[in-house]
Amino acid sequence: MYAIIRTGGKQYRVQENETIIVEKLAGDADETVTIDDVLFVGGETTKIGTPTVAGATVQATIVKQGKGPKIHGYTYVKVKGEQRHYGHRQEQTTLRIDKIAA
Repeated sequence: MYAIIRTGGKQYRVQENETIIVEKLAGDADETVTIDDVLFVGGETTKIGTPTVAGATVQATIVKQGKGPKIHGYTYVKVKGEQRHYGHRQEQTTLRIDKIAA
């Protein structure tokens, strides 16, 4: 059985015992998170949401909280000789999918 969930403005295809990296969610390591925003459930029987599947949930455990790789940016204005360097590291959460209930 698999499901398509929506979290952090993105959609993820998940299965049980799978590990995924999503945008930062509130909580500490080893806490359980329930995701109610399930768009699709597939397997023996298919359930398509309009926009979400009623009563479907995905339970996951937070493995760790951290930051992603650093993204470097550079801006340059040729006429004025201006230049600017900047960097960004997105905060993210690693989840282990425990159970898909439909």
